[in-house]
Amino acid sequence: MYASREDIGYDFGDDSKVGSKPIKPNPNIDGGWAWMIVFSSFLVHILIMGSQMALGILNMEWLEEFNQSRGLTAWVSSLSMGITLIVGPFIGLFITMCGCRKTAIIGGILNALGWILSAYASDVHYLFLTFGVTAGIGSGMVYLPAVVMVGQYFQKRRALAQGLSTTGTGFGAFLMTALLKYLCKEFGWRNAMFIQGAICLNLCVCGALMRPLSPSYINAKYVVRSNSEGNQAKALSCSAETIKSNGVLSEEPEKKEVTKNEDVLDDIKHIEIGGRSRIGKSMYGLRILKTVSQLTVTVRKGFGIWYSSYFGAASLFTNRVFVAFIIWALFAYSSFVIPFIHLPEIVKQYSLSNQNNIFPLTSIIAIVHIFGKVILGIISDLPCISTWNVFLMANFTLVTCILTLPLMQTYISLAVVCALIGFSSGYFSLMPVVTEDLVGTKHLANAYGIIICANGISALLGPPFAGWIYDITHKYDFSFYICGSLYMVGILFLFMQPYIGKKQSQEKSTEDAQV
Repeated sequence: MYASREDIGYDFGDDSKVGSKPIKPNPNIDGGWAWMIVFSSFLVHILIMGSQMALGILNMEWLEEFNQSRGLTAWVSSLSMGITLIVGPFIGLFITMCGCRKTAIIGGILNALGWILSAYASDVHYLFLTFGVTAGIGSGMVYLPAVVMVGQYFQKRRALAQGLSTTGTGFGAFLMTALLKYLCKEFGWRNAMFIQGAICLNLCVCGALMRPLSPSYINAKYVVRSNSEGNQAKALSCSAETIKSNGVLSEEPEKKEVTKNEDVLDDIKHIEIGGRSRIGKSMYGLRILKTVSQLTVTVRKGFGIWYSSYFGAASLFTNRVFVAFIIWALFAYSSFVIPFIHLPEIVKQYSLSNQNNIFPLTSIIAIVHIFGKVILGIISDLPCISTWNVFLMANFTLVTCILTLPLMQTYISLAVVCALIGFSSGYFSLMPVVTEDLVGTKHLANAYGIIICANGISALLGPPFAGWIYDITHKYDFSFYICGSLYMVGILFLFMQPYIGKKQSQEKSTEDAQV
């Protein structure tokens, strides 16, 4: 879905061959530079996802600075987190056309720009645009290539590699919480955001490490199908390395191409007679025309691949379990995000700031979250254990913690609940595996993109809803109860679907047997 031929060096289906020679495996797969890709993805998770999990520190600063309602102020953090995931399907278009490396570098610049411009915010609405939208889109442009590249460089060790790279979220939440708290205390929140923006420029370095995976001994490039666009691209390119079609091109287009090239050369010869200055101008115009034409073909081709990847997968929505999975995703992520945004203020209301300053509750969630991902992954890999059951049990544990969190008013009790939230939320590492079990390998990329988008919507709406409930009731309790209840409904709906589907299949087979 997100992979471009520039990045992977080979195509899927019938296009994986040049003539009759099969493409040899790349020596960097499952080793070599692949571990640099894991390191790059790990840093991306620290700088992006870790920073977003630490936004509760800045949320308190914004409340004091702008004196706006909690519901309105929470939109800043939720926009940044939500847009990072929601734009995933659309960032796939850039990856298809430009490749993962260029997309990530541009995203790193955009993310840093969003942080830096936010340091000059005059009101909350200004932050909506600079931090919520600008930094959010930039984060999405880096986050998605980081996940995609790990999947491209690993085959046998893909689960291990993804697990190692995503642990950066836990490390990042712990480190960024301490860093932002220190920067805000020493320099103020505006200078803290400016410094954080400078730190986020390292995302460009992470993007530069995402070297395209293409065998050095294979010089040809490939296309998906042989059509008029492929012939047009071939006619526009003067290099034999640019595009090679699947089928056999007819001789007539080649002759036309040669004729056009000869005409251009004749024109250039006439121009040379007229003077060298005219040669320079004409050649410059020809280069511009060629570049624009090639760019147009690339955009059209990339959009076609992207469009067919998403809107050609309508069969996914005929899978009732997968539809239930989407409904679950719409409620799940908000229950996980709300504590990160509002816990610092809850601790302040309970007069537990001194204890929380020694070891923040959000840091406890982040640290235990790392172990949760690893341990739940190991348990689900056991031959006698069902990944689906581990996934459901982790969800039940998490929703129970969300519902009981408002009842805890001491630091120790809150720390215990936060540790359980961190451990049970490790089920995020199981989501690709569960998705593959539901839809199969063929539709995995499209299905997972839809699930991430649903999570983004959940993250976008959750924190503002909690703040809005506080503005009405002057308590965060009801926001946890309501979000936890909706989360429980999603889990129960997800829990019942396999049994309903199994019963329907049995009834259908019985009817077929009777007929």
